[in-house]
Amino acid sequence: MSKVAIVTGASRGIGAAVAKRLAADGIRVVVNYSSRPAEAEQVVRDIVKAGGKAYAVLADISDPVAVEALFDQAEMKYGGVDILINNAGVIQPGMVDLADSDDALYQKIFAINTKGTFNTLRLAARHLRECGRIVNFSTSVIGLALPGYSVYAASKAAVECFTAILARELRGRKICVNAIAPGPTATRLFLDGKSAEQIERLAKQPPLERLGTPEDIANTVAFLVGEEGGWVNGQVLRVNGGIV
Repeated sequence: MSKVAIVTGASRGIGAAVAKRLAADGIRVVVNYSSRPAEAEQVVRDIVKAGGKAYAVLADISDPVAVEALFDQAEMKYGGVDILINNAGVIQPGMVDLADSDDALYQKIFAINTKGTFNTLRLAARHLRECGRIVNFSTSVIGLALPGYSVYAASKAAVECFTAILARELRGRKICVNAIAPGPTATRLFLDGKSAEQIERLAKQPPLERLGTPEDIANTVAFLVGEEGGWVNGQVLRVNGGIV
């Protein structure tokens, strides 16, 4: 029987690319979304059309009750869960210095990026079958230490901490827990509101002189959840073309 993956925030961008790539590798995919149901259903249709298996489930990962229902539905539909991809997240609406960051910004970013990841990890630790895989999403902004992104970077630094410790707490179950830290990636969410000049400047920063693509990130996820990635555990992989 093929493995089962929950991919959070999979209605578009990196999450959609990850869902499609895992399905292409024969994994049954639960396409989680919190909004844009039409886009989530389109991801499912694309997967099914290509010969894969997928199922869309609405759940706001910042809500622990919704996350519990997400795992319950995955288990009812496919019989269990082997893989969790914690892709769902939000970014800051532009640069905001720490001194100018208000409570609303802090609470919004931490509710999804940190508490949402905590909610899913807590259940994954209880529900994932032996030899499972967890891939969390961090950011290369931590390594870059970019001024104006302190709240966002801090929310993801907590995710890196969760990753290292949970990998050790799951000793004895052959479950690998890792994180990916993408750099600038050409998604609608990232490109929205940026000028052509800003995008060009960002694209020139890595030595490879381009933005990442959702498929670049999906390929790395596929490696980590596949047989070849079975000796990588408790690590943060910066997938950013060498920007840091």
